[in-house]
Amino acid sequence: MYASLALPCFAGIESPDSISEWELEEFTIEKKRSGNMKLSGPENAFRINQTELFRAACCNLGESFTTNPSVDVNYSDPGTGAKQIKLLGLSGSYVQLLAENMPDFRGAARPYALRYVPGPWMKSISVSKGSASVKNGFESMSGQIDVEYLKPDDPSGVAVNAYVDSDLKVEANVDANTKLTPTLATELLAHFEDRFMNHDGNDDGFADMPDIRQVNLFNRWKYVGQKYIFHGGLGFLDEKSEAGQIVHSTHVVDPYRIEMKTDRAQAYMKHAFILNRDHNSNIALMANGSFHSLDASYGLKAYNVDEWNGYAQLIFETDFNDRNNLSAGLSFNHDSFKQHLRTLNDASLPLTPLNESENTFGGYAQYTWKPSDKLTAMAGVRGDHSSLYGWFATPRCNIRYTPVDNLNIRASIGKGYRTVFGWAEFNYLLASGREFVVENLNQEASWNYGINADFTLWFGSNSIRFNADYYYTNFDRQVNVDYDSDPGRLTIANLKGKSYSHTFQVDAIYESSFGLTVTAAYRLNDVKTTYGGKLLEKPLTSKYKALLTASFSTEMDIWQFDATLAVNGGGRMPAPYLTEDGGYSWPNRFKAFPQLNLQVTRWFRHFSIYAGGENLTGFRQKNPIICSSDPWSPNFDSTMIWGPVQGAMAYVGIRLNLGKL
Repeated sequence: MYASLALPCFAGIESPDSISEWELEEFTIEKKRSGNMKLSGPENAFRINQTELFRAACCNLGESFTTNPSVDVNYSDPGTGAKQIKLLGLSGSYVQLLAENMPDFRGAARPYALRYVPGPWMKSISVSKGSASVKNGFESMSGQIDVEYLKPDDPSGVAVNAYVDSDLKVEANVDANTKLTPTLATELLAHFEDRFMNHDGNDDGFADMPDIRQVNLFNRWKYVGQKYIFHGGLGFLDEKSEAGQIVHSTHVVDPYRIEMKTDRAQAYMKHAFILNRDHNSNIALMANGSFHSLDASYGLKAYNVDEWNGYAQLIFETDFNDRNNLSAGLSFNHDSFKQHLRTLNDASLPLTPLNESENTFGGYAQYTWKPSDKLTAMAGVRGDHSSLYGWFATPRCNIRYTPVDNLNIRASIGKGYRTVFGWAEFNYLLASGREFVVENLNQEASWNYGINADFTLWFGSNSIRFNADYYYTNFDRQVNVDYDSDPGRLTIANLKGKSYSHTFQVDAIYESSFGLTVTAAYRLNDVKTTYGGKLLEKPLTSKYKALLTASFSTEMDIWQFDATLAVNGGGRMPAPYLTEDGGYSWPNRFKAFPQLNLQVTRWFRHFSIYAGGENLTGFRQKNPIICSSDPWSPNFDSTMIWGPVQGAMAYVGIRLNLGKL
């Protein structure tokens, strides 16, 4: 897909590198846009734009990394649909999730956040691996993922996306924006989805996936003046999820059901004041707030929460000259949870109230030094005070060195911290017959070390980009889900012993001048944690991943063909238990498995039609729900998911660009 690059490129408060905005004489450059762009700064970061996102159905954020070798999304459990991003072999709780440079989707929203961001709403996704900037806080332990939404002043006008798949899931999305004045623009994003069929592919009497009905609205505003820029918006989400036993026979008298009702409201604002354009001197005030309400039942277990989050940040940035930049700021974060829970399948038991809260105030300074075009160093430190844990410091450093043209070497080191609210973040584990225990938790802490090298070879207008990186994450303190020590209990507790992750990845991307792009990648994970005094592999985590993708566009981009083949390596299962017949509940390990996705897109002047299939190898995890015949027993478990739970699926969709209002 060809794209126009128009200047000025309003970096403003929507750019991860600057909060300044320049007004230059406008001109247009036509070029083939790479869908996965390596960023040039000292961090090991890349940006996934719409060219890459359109290579798959990309119904939401959780389905946006299908063609990406660095980021995994674990398979959703059939009870709640909870998903997590995995980066550097570590679960999504260690990846700081940002929405346009502000922390978002915390606490009880985190297990389901990937389905709260519709794919057609996204303009790009920026991924930073390893130690990231201290500007956005102390919580990034394995990296950051920053979502950029479509903008009110984008040229698209009104765009519509509709989708339906073979499981009768239907989606509709609308993006409508308009300029009210030369300086003021507004936008409405709307999303609806529903599934009109219960799916039970293995005939075990349980739905393979929850039936999710979601309505999601977001109104955004943007004002651009000579020395002042404003962004702001309001969003509302209403979602209902139902799963569990499918009553298709008369012998099911008391069906086991999992039901979740979510209401969410959020608001944000950004103010940028340009002080000196010659030195990129700016002051920005950014803030967001959310109210998240979840009412969930897992059989007769229950978890209800009202969660409030507020975040504010004041930033100052300036360039002393072309080689020296300073960024400094203050931040405040508030989390509070009003919770009620019942952890046993006994309706006569009352709900137990539990309130938790934390206020964190901090400041940072970050200096970027660029003595030449070959070297860039960025060092920063934060100091933060938590109402629960007191003062702590977060140092981080990133360096980029270019010894020769087209070769970049990056190194990073940094500290990370995270406050864990166990019931809110792990509530989906209540979809298990095991006793669920959350102990008093201390703050998590880790060190991350990384090195990366990328080299580009040019053959005329064709290129191959080679990339290799290695990251090591070592936990000083870690909150761990212990599946192993007691087969009748799931325990959330601070780790006693070692925990670490080694990740090594190599990949190559070939981009031709005739419309062909090929990516080949291999990643090896060595993730171990101490369980019951033994250092073991992290359960339900693939040992390796191999990925091969190909995309071909015909002349003038009339047709586009995309294919993705992934092989996910095997891994360790939690310690099995003996069943009544003397066998084991599951094997000690799960095996490697392949998956194939295909998509064909036909582009027209004002619309495109796409059709494809996912998991065309047909592989699915056998018997993903343990003890499905007796869901009220302590052996029942719907959370032991390591692979896809549904087989091959086909879909078709249409994207319409109706033009400006």
